[in-house]
Amino acid sequence: MSRAFGWADTWPARVGLIGASCLLLIAFIGPFVAPHSPTALLGAPFSGPSGSFPLGTDFLGRDVLSRVLWGGRTVVVLAGLATILGYLVGASIGMLAGYRRGGADATLMRVMDVLLAFPPILLLLVLAAGFGANPVALVAGIALIHIPGIARIIRAATQDTSVRGYVEAATARGERTGGILRREILPNIWPSIAADAGPRFTVSILLVAAINFLGLGIRPPTADWALMISENRIALTIQPLAVAVPAAMIAVLTISINLVADAFARSRGVSRGILVRR
Repeated sequence: MSRAFGWADTWPARVGLIGASCLLLIAFIGPFVAPHSPTALLGAPFSGPSGSFPLGTDFLGRDVLSRVLWGGRTVVVLAGLATILGYLVGASIGMLAGYRRGGADATLMRVMDVLLAFPPILLLLVLAAGFGANPVALVAGIALIHIPGIARIIRAATQDTSVRGYVEAATARGERTGGILRREILPNIWPSIAADAGPRFTVSILLVAAINFLGLGIRPPTADWALMISENRIALTIQPLAVAVPAAMIAVLTISINLVADAFARSRGVSRGILVRR
């Protein structure tokens, strides 16, 4: 394996890569190979596995296999968008605070402390109450939850990098702050960002799943793994596959991403102690 991917030489990293790759393939290719429409009523509710329905049917008589193949896209896309948005805003704040220091640093970090004080689920529930079951509000809310933690991590990495000679030389040349952050600091704090992105994406997946489970994100009849758990939990003992399979999909995806992130962080010497903890 090439040096660039040497971090994937351990068995946990390989297991994580295989698991994450399989689940992401299911999420994005699954809709094209699903045997039925995810909203079609095809049989009796909560029927067991059969030749026509390998995973049985759900509470309305829809094919569980088809809904599983369709249901991962919403979780992955919403979590990915929320994580990316969180980094765009949080990393910008963290780099600016870490580079400028002084009053700008103190002001920005106090604002981040205020945001950090809000319990994540409570914040999402407040947004859901104000905007309804809106995926856009869900993405924005999860991004808002991530911003303070990202800003703190990037600020610490930026402060360490900003005292290096090449940054001081760029400052002495009179380069603008934006150029220094983009060309001198960002490429050198990238390992910290990459190591933090995995567990933070996992948190996004779990938050999306939690809100969808509560019925405040994706609306029925859209196929979604978390929504499937919520819809079919009333018959867990009758048709357990309708709940167990989507729950396993979420569990395997989050565990796999964490294994990959942990292997990458260890290979770069980035302590997991500074990574996301909310």
